[in-house]
Amino acid sequence: MTSVAIEVPIMYADHHVVEVRRILFEIPGVETINASSAFQTVQVEYDPDKTSQDDLMEVLEAAGYLGDLSVPAESGQPAVGRDGTTYFRHSAAYEAAGTAVAFGQEIINTGRPLWPCPGMGTVPTMDE
Repeated sequence: MTSVAIEVPIMYADHHVVEVRRILFEIPGVETINASSAFQTVQVEYDPDKTSQDDLMEVLEAAGYLGDLSVPAESGQPAVGRDGTTYFRHSAAYEAAGTAVAFGQEIINTGRPLWPCPGMGTVPTMDE
């Protein structure tokens, strides 16, 4: 048995742990998987005669779990209204939102996930 620890930056929630374990257990030769969304690491024990670390990495890459998590960073600049008023709201998303700030939302199902998240399918409708 060979053991390897793989950093999985996009495994940031428990449902990702379930999905990472599912896809890795589909690989012949994988015996044991310990995954942590808190540490964003997966420890895999596998039979080197049946699979390799490159195979594990390839499957994780194809599923979208390797790479950088794309999260807007704060700009450090205050938000400024049309009248020149400075607000304490700092957000990289301010340009996209303009001066409108709302705390309610209407979610329209377009057959896609609500946010980009590996391992998550489309949003079901009430009819499904």
